[in-house]
Amino acid sequence: MPRRTFAREFKEAAVKLIHEQGYSPAEAAKSLGIDLTTLKYWLKKFPAPTGTATPEGSLRSEVRRLREENKRLLMEREILKKATAFFARQQP
Repeated sequence: MPRRTFAREFKEAAVKLIHEQGYSPAEAAKSLGIDLTTLKYWLKKFPAPTGTATPEGSLRSEVRRLREENKRLLMEREILKKATAFFARQQP
């Protein structure tokens, strides 16, 4: 079987699927009909431009922020429950 060659534009477009559109390497490789190791090599060869956040990275930071906020809100709710119970007992 002869070895397949790909144009530089195709390689860059494949890498952009991952960096800009949020595809996983496995999904992109499968949809393009190429081997995963080939795509991983292209990812090393054509890294993401610096300063651009990948969708995956921004989602992770958003999830982290929301978890911290959720933790804080749960703590505030518990404090308010205890305060309500305390003041309810104080009523004559």
